[in-house]
Amino acid sequence: MTTKNFVIISQACLCESSPYSTMAAYPISTTAIVSDAPKDGHVQWRKEKVQIREPLEDEVLVRIVASGICHTDVAMSMVPAETPGFAPYPKVMGHEGAGIVERTGSGITHVKAGDKVLLSFDFCGDNGCRGCRDETPGYCGQFAPKNLLNVPEIYQVGEGKTSGGGLFFGQSSFSHLALVKGTSTLNVTGLVKDEKELQLFSPMGCGFQTGAGAITELADIGERDEVAIFGMGGVGLAAVMAAKIRGAKTIIAVDRVESRLQLAKELGATHVIDTSNFPSLTVDLAKAIRDIAPQGTNASFDMTGVIPIIDAGLQSLRPKGEMVLIGIVDGKMSVDMGAMLANGIAIRGCVEGNALPSKFVPQMIEWYRQGKFPIDKLIKTYASDDFEKALSDMHSGATVKPILLW
Repeated sequence: MTTKNFVIISQACLCESSPYSTMAAYPISTTAIVSDAPKDGHVQWRKEKVQIREPLEDEVLVRIVASGICHTDVAMSMVPAETPGFAPYPKVMGHEGAGIVERTGSGITHVKAGDKVLLSFDFCGDNGCRGCRDETPGYCGQFAPKNLLNVPEIYQVGEGKTSGGGLFFGQSSFSHLALVKGTSTLNVTGLVKDEKELQLFSPMGCGFQTGAGAITELADIGERDEVAIFGMGGVGLAAVMAAKIRGAKTIIAVDRVESRLQLAKELGATHVIDTSNFPSLTVDLAKAIRDIAPQGTNASFDMTGVIPIIDAGLQSLRPKGEMVLIGIVDGKMSVDMGAMLANGIAIRGCVEGNALPSKFVPQMIEWYRQGKFPIDKLIKTYASDDFEKALSDMHSGATVKPILLW
């Protein structure tokens, strides 16, 4: 995913007529991790005191107890300053939040003060929107402006009271107190035992939902299926667990970090492939998959966005197989259209696991209760002050899914 994919989006949602652009006061003080424009190829995050306003009619004020860090937070913090369509820096990221409701806007009825909530992505919910009507809101016609662009003037940042963007994925949960869209808010009061468990579940609204949902909600994997999963981060490992839950015949986990592959075995992978020493990534990986599944996989799932890996996935599909793209992809690749036609091969994108969060998050919690979805093996918690350490550990592979505690 690149910024050029989004610059053509209408900026009408950010115009002067927007309710977000007429705020007279920011009465609520809190702390947040603020993102400045990237510099020298690195994100520029800093934690400081900020102010936010009271919630509007369709918003909820949430006291965040935990927020997972996702690679999308990093990717969107690397968007160059003044990119058309995006709210200007500074802005607050974070889109895997969990917390307690402080208060609500007048139009909110599904949560109230004191409720435990998990946060997911935002969508329009309009019956005229095909994605929302079909209960696949990841394909909402307004997904990009509601989730990726940030809304300006949600925060006041620093002593100079600089305006800051918020409502990233409808939540901007890298903030101790966060304004959250009602559609991003899932009431889990009856599903979560205590605050510690609420912290553990914080990535369910995005990362874990994306990986597991791709298996169950998009590809509908079953007992006869042979699958390859590329990239053993939180999304990929969630896919491994879901494939095991579905009883897939063969589950091939692919990564270049040995510890991740060992964890994949623990979680249900029947085979693992270490690509760290492959001279030719596409050729060697396709061969390794065929050695395990001679007829090819009927579905492969890419979490890496690496073109040679995607190419290997395509080359190792059986007839009528599908290549599912989940990771952020930057670039182009050539495919043999004749071979795709002759073999009935499909390439599909997958956003947010093809899932409806209000149904799928409770499903994942149920799997966790049954011991089938042990997400605690993927998670390491950090104090929010230690966000730089969490980022470093995520990039090095030392941590699969870092969660910041507030």
